[in-house]
Amino acid sequence: MVSRSYSNLLELAAGETPSPSFSRMSRRIPRIMTVAGIISDLDDDPSETACSDGSSSSVQRDRIIIVANQLPIRAQRKTDNNKGWVFSWDDNSLYLQLKDGLGDDEIDVIYVGCLKEEIHPNEQDEVSQILLENFKCVPTFLPNDLFSRYYHGFCKQQLWPLFHYMLPLSPDLGGRFNRSLWQAYVSVNKIFADRIMEVINPEDDFVWVHDYHLMVLPTFLRKRFNRVKLGFFLHSPFPSSEIYKTLPIREDLLRALLNSDLIGFHTFDYARHFLSCCSRMLGLSYESKRGYIGLEYYGRTVSIKILPVGIHMGQLQSVLRRPETEAKVSELIKQFCDQGRTMLLGVDDMDIFKGISLKLLAMEQLLVQHPEWQGKVVLVQIANPARGRGRDVREVQAETYSTVKRINEAFGKPGYEPVVLIDEPLKFYERIAYYVVAECCLVTAVRDGMNLIPYEYIISRQGNEILDRVLGLEPSIPKKSMLVVSEFIGCSPSLSGAIRVNPWNIDAVADAMDSALEMAESEKQLRHEKHYRYVSTHHVGYWARSFLQDLERTCKDHMQRRCWGIGFGLRFRVIALDLNFRKLSMEHIVSAYKRTKTRAILLDYDGTLMPQASIDKSPSSKTIEILNSLCGDKNNMVFIVSARTRDTLAEWFSSCENLGIAAEHGYFLRLTQGAEWETCVPVVECSWKQIAEPVMKLYTETTDGSVIEDKETALAWCYEDADPDFGSCQAKELLDHLESVLTNEPVTVKSGQNIVEVKPQGVHKGLVAKHLLSTMQERGMSPDFVLCIGDDRSDEDMFEVITSSIAGPSIAPSAEVFACTVGRKPSKAKYYLDDTVEIVRLMQGLASVSEQTPHV
Repeated sequence: MVSRSYSNLLELAAGETPSPSFSRMSRRIPRIMTVAGIISDLDDDPSETACSDGSSSSVQRDRIIIVANQLPIRAQRKTDNNKGWVFSWDDNSLYLQLKDGLGDDEIDVIYVGCLKEEIHPNEQDEVSQILLENFKCVPTFLPNDLFSRYYHGFCKQQLWPLFHYMLPLSPDLGGRFNRSLWQAYVSVNKIFADRIMEVINPEDDFVWVHDYHLMVLPTFLRKRFNRVKLGFFLHSPFPSSEIYKTLPIREDLLRALLNSDLIGFHTFDYARHFLSCCSRMLGLSYESKRGYIGLEYYGRTVSIKILPVGIHMGQLQSVLRRPETEAKVSELIKQFCDQGRTMLLGVDDMDIFKGISLKLLAMEQLLVQHPEWQGKVVLVQIANPARGRGRDVREVQAETYSTVKRINEAFGKPGYEPVVLIDEPLKFYERIAYYVVAECCLVTAVRDGMNLIPYEYIISRQGNEILDRVLGLEPSIPKKSMLVVSEFIGCSPSLSGAIRVNPWNIDAVADAMDSALEMAESEKQLRHEKHYRYVSTHHVGYWARSFLQDLERTCKDHMQRRCWGIGFGLRFRVIALDLNFRKLSMEHIVSAYKRTKTRAILLDYDGTLMPQASIDKSPSSKTIEILNSLCGDKNNMVFIVSARTRDTLAEWFSSCENLGIAAEHGYFLRLTQGAEWETCVPVVECSWKQIAEPVMKLYTETTDGSVIEDKETALAWCYEDADPDFGSCQAKELLDHLESVLTNEPVTVKSGQNIVEVKPQGVHKGLVAKHLLSTMQERGMSPDFVLCIGDDRSDEDMFEVITSSIAGPSIAPSAEVFACTVGRKPSKAKYYLDDTVEIVRLMQGLASVSEQTPHV
């Protein structure tokens, strides 16, 4: 018996197969194993070995690898002699519920993660085999010290507080960046990647990584397999850019996440913060296409998914039907309802962000402001053990105990305590029983991700026939529930019928509690019905299937693009290009340049010959020298095609006598310095400027860093020095505003890189290319070499003209045509160069050839 990884075996067995579909799979991947996880010996013919095992039903399934910090597994030592382990599923784990939501018959799920219990190195092989055989789980074993630095150190003391808006302003607060903890975090992510390598079939499997513990894992996986189908979901909040940018390794984490194909968030706010960070720190912009948000990242489209997770309806309804739940509900009714008490319920972890003490203060305020509720209302606060550890947890516990004691001493009386604190772990059915009895649930965290407590409460209040009898309810009467939720938790936007509060405002929370108690029964029923309809349809299965469908859609064109990796360490990323889109080779173009006799060269200026970030925009002496060398070759016609004014270009290039210039996107052009300026379209009058300019001035006054550039035939609003987010937002508004007020004018309004421009209709850079080619044809010198280089949207018109002219009369039949864009991005050009440095180097190479060629 030989133990081998799924990856190696699947490479042998799968062969060439089409991409998977979650709705209907045409391909089937054989699993070469006698029982799950135990690999059979390979014969000479892999296909025979695969077919020899007809017992494995998993052969017919699609497959996804779910990666999380913790496996959905419970482990216990065997009682006999303390040797060996007993494993079982953890029914409360979201990742197990996710699998149930997907459906066992549709997809095969493999888990990769850590166990809660420490496993001795001597037992790890045996435990790995048991978990793989019986649970399809691949455990990741970490040394104690490494795990402590990774989880309790970097995750819980640095990432988690920062993602919840807590800055390490002093050493007492904790969370100061520690390089050794960061290195431990990276090391653990690398170990997770190694474990995934053992089971992945990279061509077919989907990988779904969960939460902030594994944020750099996508880089390690993408480095191993450029086309891995990879999704990431963040279950915590993502902070605003002002908070996030304080993190010393901020760019490393962003770039690592962008190595995913799909990144999921619970709310639009979290996604918006992430996109803002990508814009401000990496210079990336996003687009929304047909409802999908996408980031272009080195030719790859990284999709953004916004969908809150749901609960497992089946599990919850099953617990509601259990006899022990019914018994606990009866016990709570006797304890509270039969004593004339109304229960308010809080269920929170004992940590600094759940706002337990603020909730207690609001309860105290309620009893002070509304003494009529004294003796009638009880707040039951279930405090689950904190997941982290440290001084902050101890401080929260101490404050909670002292506040509860003070309130009970002030307002309690024999047989009545206004606050009941339960700080011991409850079984799930016990917690559900509290939900069933509670008149209102209070979730007032000061900052939290996707808190599912409100969802569980709503389903529990819907109940069933058995619980209706226990509660003394008629089945025909609509159910009711009330929620008071913090504005700062992930589920708040989806619960539109809840009373939303700022948890820091004690008076407002107390008023909300009073409103929830006083609200009319019919209103409570309507709010409950609305919430129940949402929660029951947006369950964990809906969430998981929706995420995987989007992941499949995002990955469907993987095999239709050329991919290769660049960069070192966590700066690694994958370049993905169309199969026909390639880098312009110096050797290739120089060879073509030498062979040809009649050449047309069209060059954009800003962003092509001159870097966009340059402060001094005038051409350097080196650029002038290169252009003069090219223009001095009698076989060349060279044109600068720019959006700038003709006066500016004429001044800058006054020493280039034979250089053609096209100004204002080609409205004005001249073939040489001594020639008269021509217009590519009939002369237009510019009375429309009287309408457009006041509008642009309004946006200039309100957008710091923006300016108006007034040209002869156009007006441009430039915002490259403005705040990138605000400038982009203002540009969209200005574009709509100008299109509205200039509807009846003979102009077009276009947006470009950090610019919004109004220009005459029909004017574009493609006209320059047409004019140049037709002029050369009229002179009997149809070019056999055409080079066109540009960097933005306006240059695409030139690319389109010269590529469509290849089969036409204006270009020689065997002409060498090079349309080249700057940077790897979608373009009508077939070639690209990375930046202005490479372009200048290319032009210098061509100029050198011209200088060496004898002029006759």
